[in-house]
Amino acid sequence: MTHNFVLVHGAWHGGWCWRRVAQALQLDHHKVHAVTLTGLGERAHLLMPAITLDTHIDDVINLIEAEELHEVILAVHSYAGMIGTAVADRLGFSAPTLAASRAALPPGGVVSPPGRIKHLVYVDAVLPKPGESWSSTQSVATQLQRMAAAQTSPSFSFPPPDPEVFGLHDADHAWVKRRQTPHPGNTYQAPLDFDVQRVAAVPRTFVSCSKPALATIEPSRLRARDPKFWDGAWLPKSRFVELETGHDPMISEPAALTKILLDCAAA
Repeated sequence: MTHNFVLVHGAWHGGWCWRRVAQALQLDHHKVHAVTLTGLGERAHLLMPAITLDTHIDDVINLIEAEELHEVILAVHSYAGMIGTAVADRLGFSAPTLAASRAALPPGGVVSPPGRIKHLVYVDAVLPKPGESWSSTQSVATQLQRMAAAQTSPSFSFPPPDPEVFGLHDADHAWVKRRQTPHPGNTYQAPLDFDVQRVAAVPRTFVSCSKPALATIEPSRLRARDPKFWDGAWLPKSRFVELETGHDPMISEPAALTKILLDCAAA
């Protein structure tokens, strides 16, 4: 069976970082779209202060809509956990929500069909609460450092870290270092409002990358195993998978990550 995969990179990266995973999925005859968010990767020439979290959410939703994709396995890495949560909220209709939406429409009105998102995969990704921003679970020191860097940048952006923090070495380290680009600063402190029940209606997998574990993702790892998270709505229809690799598993362990994505598609 052919599945639809949409892969969304994290901060400082681009669609390029999914190359090995995308190739493996395509060889298995699946349809794969590796999004590059506005202002990053090959779209770095568009970097500007006007880019917001909503810009990046629209990047992904517009791709899904333009390609008329359904039953999508949506994999979101790192920062893009914010984006995946928003997309699941807006496109991942459950049956009761769909019925209510149809009932509220005027005669002849149209509502998106259920099941646009079949499975949401948080790849060592930010797992927010409603009203939180990407920065909310990070230390005050990290927040101040990033915002200070953005303030001094004409494009209001902050520079990438050394890929060593992602557990990358040798050729992989060099590849990521030369491909990373500054990240739009106005995505950092933007709050995300969403309906927990709508997102929780979508089956979810959290992939925890533990060797080395990136410190800024640790709060999300804890949340993904907390029965009280999202007032108890998170754990049902979710699972937790650990990969003994660094924060960029699509680069350091592409075969293992590909298998997890295929397992999610088959679930």
